[in-house]
Amino acid sequence: MIYEMRVYRCLPGRLPALLKRFEVTTLKLWEKHAIRPAGFFTTLIGESNQELTYFLAWESLAEREKKWNAFSTDQDWLTARAKSEEDGQIIGNIASQFLVPTAFSTIK
Repeated sequence: MIYEMRVYRCLPGRLPALLKRFEVTTLKLWEKHAIRPAGFFTTLIGESNQELTYFLAWESLAEREKKWNAFSTDQDWLTARAKSEEDGQIIGNIASQFLVPTAFSTIK
C-alpha cells in the first residue's frame, strides 16, 4: 500500500470553505471514483492553523494516476470547485508526498 499525504495551505480565513467543500462535495466524488481517504487533520498547534492535511491510500502509483486523473477532470468536480470559489480562491499552495510504510509500521 502507498499513502499519499497532501497538505492544503489555505489563504487567510478560507479553511472553513475548504472543509465544507470536502464534506459536501469532494468526498462524494471520491466515492464515485473509488478514491480511499485514510484520514483528515487540521493543525492544533504548529506553523499554520490554515492547513488541511489528509492521507489517501493507493494500491499503486498506476492506480493513483488513473483514479486521480478521472477525478480531477470530472465535470461535476470542476463545476463544484468553481462554485466553491465564487467568493475567492481557497487554496494558496498544495504539497504532496508519497509514503510507504516501514516494516514495523502499525499501518500497512
